[in-house]
Amino acid sequence: MAEPPTGPPPASASSEQSRLKGHLGHLTRQEEAALGDFKKLCADQGLYRPESNTQRASHDDGTLIRYLRARKFVPQDAFLQFKDTEKWRQDNNLDALYEKIDIQDYQEARSVYPQWTGRRDKRGIPVYLYEVAKLDSKKMIAYSQATSKSKAKGPSPSRMLRLFALYENLTRFVMPLCSAVPGRPNPESPVDQSNNIVDISKVGLKQFWNLRSHMQDASQLATAHYPETLDRIFIIGAPSFFPTVWGWIKKWFDPITTSKIFILSQEQVKPTLSAFMDISSIPKKYGGELDFECGMMPSLDPDLRKCLEIKDARLEELFLTGPTRWIDSDEGEMIALSVGSIDGGPHKENVATMSPLAVRTATGSSTFQSQRSHPNFSATQLSSQPASATQSRPPSKGGFPPQMQTQMQTQMQTQMQTQTQPPPPQAVRADLQQQPMPPSQMQPLQQFERAPIQSSQQIPPPMGQQHPGPQAAVAPGNETILPNVPTVQNQPLSFGGVNEQQNGRAGAPKSISMPPPQLQRAETQYMTPATEPSELKNFQQQL
Repeated sequence: MAEPPTGPPPASASSEQSRLKGHLGHLTRQEEAALGDFKKLCADQGLYRPESNTQRASHDDGTLIRYLRARKFVPQDAFLQFKDTEKWRQDNNLDALYEKIDIQDYQEARSVYPQWTGRRDKRGIPVYLYEVAKLDSKKMIAYSQATSKSKAKGPSPSRMLRLFALYENLTRFVMPLCSAVPGRPNPESPVDQSNNIVDISKVGLKQFWNLRSHMQDASQLATAHYPETLDRIFIIGAPSFFPTVWGWIKKWFDPITTSKIFILSQEQVKPTLSAFMDISSIPKKYGGELDFECGMMPSLDPDLRKCLEIKDARLEELFLTGPTRWIDSDEGEMIALSVGSIDGGPHKENVATMSPLAVRTATGSSTFQSQRSHPNFSATQLSSQPASATQSRPPSKGGFPPQMQTQMQTQMQTQMQTQTQPPPPQAVRADLQQQPMPPSQMQPLQQFERAPIQSSQQIPPPMGQQHPGPQAAVAPGNETILPNVPTVQNQPLSFGGVNEQQNGRAGAPKSISMPPPQLQRAETQYMTPATEPSELKNFQQQL
């Protein structure tokens, strides 16, 4: 019998360099060519619509690349899986299912599957928690009876329809939200995976056996129709009999998924999780500071919270625990829509707004909407737009708190007055060398050199190409001050775990090096469906 994989992953696994292989913005020439061939195959079969001057592409590049990664960048193999998924989505009318699912049904399904904690790891990937012991026989029987009475119809069982909606929430709400937050490492690549903490402590053999179909449904669905949405799974609290059940558990997963599962001993839990996550994002029961257990409402991390405007507690609950998706406004905001149905009636409500400043910072652009619709927009076209095109927009009603906006505006005005003709970064550093100062004063100056973005600078190239420089072009009169953050290369570190155990040097991780936040980025195509003009118009009137 094959032994389950024990011990934490190597230290390199928590670095962006290892994760970003095969991701948008980090493709090799061969992978770029495979993406082009894959798109052509799909377009020839009517499964993909390329972007044009009047409409977005039917599928963003990040989604297509997930299928290629799952099939080792063999276009024909990826096409077959993509074709099967598109037929499956059509047969089950997935878009309508997510729009119409009863919110209570959705929340019941959420209670028996992994739940987003509201936090992200050091690489910006959302962290989910799954406490299996809470799925006792009483709870599962009640859930099974509820799904059998569900009014949702389709060729798939009703219990599966609810599970479909949870995966839709991951790809249509959580991932776009995490992608849009400024300050995350490697923002040129959209967040398209999740990390999962699976707690199986206090789970008996009988309970494992009773839950086999329930767990198998989720794993098979992800493998078939939501490929490469898993970064890794940390299994905590494995009982002594776990090697016995591992033989049939591993059959639920393909070999790639199995390689992402790590079983941690009690001594390895906190050191391993803290290598991937800030201590403030680790639940308290695993040695962190986060007050979260399954069944609670997600607790948004501070960076997420400050970018969002949520009007009241009722809307926040809908925003975080119900079916939600994003649309884009003409003002550059991302608007969160709570969808589904309540008491049999359709429900659609604006529950939150992501600040246009946050969205612009995340895309390195002050014309987020136009560049996202037209990624090949040239610098000449951009600079030819009149300044009034952006200045005439009405002020945003969502975004950062007023006091924060005032502070930021004051800081930007002061910076523009004092740095009308700023010296190049090299000159600044040379000046600092001529006039030594304490390190405590020098470091902030080196890290936060600011320079106005000039209209003559070039716009970032389309995704997948090398970024020409640290600034993005903006229309004249719409200059913005952004930090110029230097790039820091990660260094390989010694890490206790599987690899070192094989060499007789088992131990807990010593330290971990993560890249600093980069507040500026190339354009990212988010995983949000195209907005219907009529829908956007209606919600603009409500705003």
